[in-house]
Amino acid sequence: MRLPLILVALSSAATLAFASPLAAQSSGVAVADSSPFRPLQLATPNAQRTASGRPGHGYWQQRVDYRLAATLDPATNTLRGSGTIHYVNNSPDILTYLWFHVEQNICEPTSVTNVLNQPPLVFLGSAFDFSCQGFAGGGTLESLTAGGRELQRTRYGTTMRVELSTPLAPGGAVDLALAWHFNVPNSGAARMGRDGPLYQIAQWYPRLAVYDDIRGWNQEPYIGAGEFYLEYGAFDVSITVPASYLVAATGSLRNPDAVLTASQRTRLARALGSETPIAIVTKDEATNIPATRPATTGTLTWHFTADSVRDFAFAAGPGMRWDASGYNGILIETLYRPSAVAFEETNRMAREAIKHFSEQWFPYPYSHATSVEGPVEGMEYPMITFVPNSPTREDLQWVIAHELGHQWFPMVVGSNERLYPWMDEGFNTFIDLENVANYFRGTAYGDSIEVHPFNLYAAHATPGQEQPMISKPVEVRDLFWIGYQKPALMMRQLREEVLGRERFDRAFREYIRAWAYKHPTPTDFFRVMRDASGMELDWFWRGWVFTTARLDQAVVGITNVAGKPAEVALANLGTMVMPAELALTFADGSTTTIRLPVEMWNLGQRFTYRVPGGKSVRRAVLDPRAALTDIDRSNNVWPR
Repeated sequence: MRLPLILVALSSAATLAFASPLAAQSSGVAVADSSPFRPLQLATPNAQRTASGRPGHGYWQQRVDYRLAATLDPATNTLRGSGTIHYVNNSPDILTYLWFHVEQNICEPTSVTNVLNQPPLVFLGSAFDFSCQGFAGGGTLESLTAGGRELQRTRYGTTMRVELSTPLAPGGAVDLALAWHFNVPNSGAARMGRDGPLYQIAQWYPRLAVYDDIRGWNQEPYIGAGEFYLEYGAFDVSITVPASYLVAATGSLRNPDAVLTASQRTRLARALGSETPIAIVTKDEATNIPATRPATTGTLTWHFTADSVRDFAFAAGPGMRWDASGYNGILIETLYRPSAVAFEETNRMAREAIKHFSEQWFPYPYSHATSVEGPVEGMEYPMITFVPNSPTREDLQWVIAHELGHQWFPMVVGSNERLYPWMDEGFNTFIDLENVANYFRGTAYGDSIEVHPFNLYAAHATPGQEQPMISKPVEVRDLFWIGYQKPALMMRQLREEVLGRERFDRAFREYIRAWAYKHPTPTDFFRVMRDASGMELDWFWRGWVFTTARLDQAVVGITNVAGKPAEVALANLGTMVMPAELALTFADGSTTTIRLPVEMWNLGQRFTYRVPGGKSVRRAVLDPRAALTDIDRSNNVWPR
């Protein structure tokens, strides 16, 4: 989801403990290990998830394939759908019921969201209203059958339990037929909606919940702040709209001859090989709809297919400008209303983002990357993103790139956003910052944006108010910090101050490769990073993810004795440990800077650095670059 800027999983039976028992004896009494380097108590490795953090030989996940037909009626703002769902049980368990997400019901009068009517979530100067803004309406599931028999179902707000007439054995599959309809709200919890004849449609069909080896069914309700956790599969979707409408969607368009003009098809073919945008529908053409559509009366049906995706969304409306370019066989598309003049640059912004993320982390795997301007404040779905007409060039680039960055997290690396937004929004914000810096390199904004999360630390990491990053998003009071900015800061600290770029980048790429199109948990991420980097990092995750630990490193003295190495006494006064950088000035005026690894704190909260070379030390400064989140810099210098 959009972050405005102009700016395992522990199993239910294996939650983290912050002090593990130690078999040490003191007067015959066992004492707790208080070392910051004590191991995290993580889920035991098994055949599904290995000690190295990779999927094991016994790893499994369910597959869900959808064949859907939807009809959008702008006259009544109604979407009607029907189709079939092919569900494959790859688990070792017999399933007697299924759980669905029916998220259209977030807008019904009795939903948790509508009953609570919670105030908008504030992100700096922007507010995200995860309600339906007074709209009272839900989805109607007309039928759900298997083998021609209606299935018993019980709905609980935005989730629904469906009883199978025949238990589904391991390796078995079931085909479900369904039909439903719902009225499209103006604002659907900030993730879908409409503005006049323009529709941005998501969460529009009943979706199977994830059944995994960690928690069984993952049926957390949809309230707003928590996003999605879905199974991968194939989609075959037909969308019927007025003939004057253009449609952009997840998947590849399979019937261009039926819905595009000959000139549009020719332009798209040229665009695929062009580094600069080509107008598929020009500004003048967008205001002359008959010249851009094969027909202007009745309806047309657009047919899309996709594989290895976990969701499907689309946008539809008349009178849209449409630009496209190509990168490495990928079509980069931007669609926007003629009034959104600032969008003329967005195709370049989108192409640069896809190029950067692909070359830096993992190649973009789909046929197109499409951004559609409209009423939604910034939201991502496979291959398509919804982006508002932002007030500034910098903000527009951020939202375009941020939503496209979500194609990696969580569209490819399918983490559970309902529980761990830091693995989704946080990782995405981290990779976005470098992309933004590259795009605006040489400007004050571009040259400073990567330290933005660092500069926010003092205002948001406040004792007694800050919550651990492991907190569920619906329980977080400052999601802007806990879900987005702090994890981005954490990743940058790990990359720049702990592992170094080469070591970090290799490990993070390995994590993406290992869990592409799969369901990683925090435990899997921690273990891959340890295994691929070669560094034990439990101390790092404890401080950043599971606690609100704070760093306070200090210089507490300098000792110069003739004939002996000078000594600089250091202390770790906070609850977080980190490596240190120590700048020394000698009596003869010369200087040196030493990087001290985190193992300096192995033996406790005091460390004495014995200076080689025999020179007397006149001055010592910890963290001279001010790169660490040290909460008290007044004690970083000696003499005071």
